[in-house]
Amino acid sequence: MLGSVDFEDAAVVADMEAGIGTLTRLGEQRVDTVLVVVEPTPKSLEVGQRAAALAVEKQLGRVIVVASRIRHDADLQMVTGLFSGFEVVPIPDDPAIVAADRAGVAPLDTAPDSPAVQALCQLARGLLPVPA
Repeated sequence: MLGSVDFEDAAVVADMEAGIGTLTRLGEQRVDTVLVVVEPTPKSLEVGQRAAALAVEKQLGRVIVVASRIRHDADLQMVTGLFSGFEVVPIPDDPAIVAADRAGVAPLDTAPDSPAVQALCQLARGLLPVPA
């Protein structure tokens, strides 16, 4: 019921289309945090760099780079090297995520202890305000 929602304490997560289109269309709106999700591939990293730079330029809010599908240290080093100055959160490549996606279910429900789910839960906890 919308009438009972305290918007001061509300959290909204929006999954936007890939690319920077949404960021370019934002006016003067600010958000608490912009998550720039990248994979360790040249195209993804290129678009991610443009998105992170645009979020900083527009002063949208805190920018966190989520390094998804990290398979080994070299992947993470590539991402952190390209996004120096940004907080980078690694999410390991995890077959449990693929299996859940193929089954049409949430990985949190099917494999809550998998490495990627644990990393995503840690990220989520870091985004939530600390209770007073």
